[in-house]
Amino acid sequence: MSRFLLFSASMGAGHDAVARELAGRLRASGHRTAHLDFLDLLPAGTGRGLRAAYRTAVRRCPWAYQAVYSAFFRDRGDPPPGGRKGWTPDTGPLAAVLESRLLHVVDRWAPDVLVPTFHQAAQVTGRLRATRGAGCPPSAVVVTDFAVHRQWLHRGNDLHLCLTDAAAARVRASTGRPAEVCGPVVPAAFTEASGTPADGHRSSRWAGEVARRGGDRPVVLVSAGAWGVGRGLTATARLLADAGHLPVLLCGRDEGLRARAAGLPGVLALGWVDDLPGLMAVSCALVDNAAGQTAVQALAAGVPVVGYRPIPGHGAEGVGEMAAEGITELAYDGNALLGALERLVLPGPERERRIAAGRAVFTADPAVLLARWADPRTRTETAAGEGGEGRHAVRERRGAPDDV
Repeated sequence: MSRFLLFSASMGAGHDAVARELAGRLRASGHRTAHLDFLDLLPAGTGRGLRAAYRTAVRRCPWAYQAVYSAFFRDRGDPPPGGRKGWTPDTGPLAAVLESRLLHVVDRWAPDVLVPTFHQAAQVTGRLRATRGAGCPPSAVVVTDFAVHRQWLHRGNDLHLCLTDAAAARVRASTGRPAEVCGPVVPAAFTEASGTPADGHRSSRWAGEVARRGGDRPVVLVSAGAWGVGRGLTATARLLADAGHLPVLLCGRDEGLRARAAGLPGVLALGWVDDLPGLMAVSCALVDNAAGQTAVQALAAGVPVVGYRPIPGHGAEGVGEMAAEGITELAYDGNALLGALERLVLPGPERERRIAAGRAVFTADPAVLLARWADPRTRTETAAGEGGEGRHAVRERRGAPDDV
């Protein structure tokens, strides 16, 4: 059995959720896991500051976040004539700073595999692998975005697990390294909750609530992520209510948004929902703006997804990529949104086709792929410059997983 160090970041909730789900699956198969927060490796207070700055940018200054995304995440081609000192397509701004800090954790716990689920974490592991080679464990990046931006891409990483064939092709073309397709990482509870609300598949916990609030109106979830991020969320909820739906606005941990939406007629505003699988079991569709975990959880639960008013940067690119792949629909205005929902909320061929396309994304269990790849008897040597079997140097293993 192997030891996996999962390396994510508490920027919102999605990256940590993927790491936790992977860790649970690996432990269930007898492996040992540890979970490291990228922000905890930063100097004291820096991680909290970085998270606060990112949260403020995406919520209050989306134009600023778009500018940062365009500068540091989108492809920018070759360096200018004469080059820039230290520039390479693989270099992330924090990777060099955090390399030694991650190496300290690796030396202390001696994992067999590093598993970043956050793009900047992938930069750190890639740099560590590139500079230390066989002196550190191999790294397998679990990419959580449909649109793979360049911060996910470092040639030092040994393997990428991707959501789609297009994402894997992008990785291989950019890095020259292996990439496999596994689909999203979603708890089994969402798959178990799948059904057709209009045919009577209703969770006992939520059935009474939605019946009391909306009668027989189709339940349409409106996602705002963990931080309540999005443009025109209350306007979208009002639009849906006026069209005869019961919009359920998922406000995350933004109590201000919840308070504003609570007074809207015909709208159910919720804070953080612990039983999201149960809520999805009574829902007919999801209006999504970020192509994140809520969207893929809906796909697993058999809830059609419509992208609308995506947040800047990774949100807009991810929502567009999901629609281009035929996994979801993308509505460019309110009339298009209502038209899409009219076709998708009730039983029929359009709804069934969309549900089938969403379920088809889940092609393999990434935990199984990781466990198989971690086994030196089955993992093909791919890291350039590594001799022998490509495993990192054997160290004395100290500490339990929760010591990291």
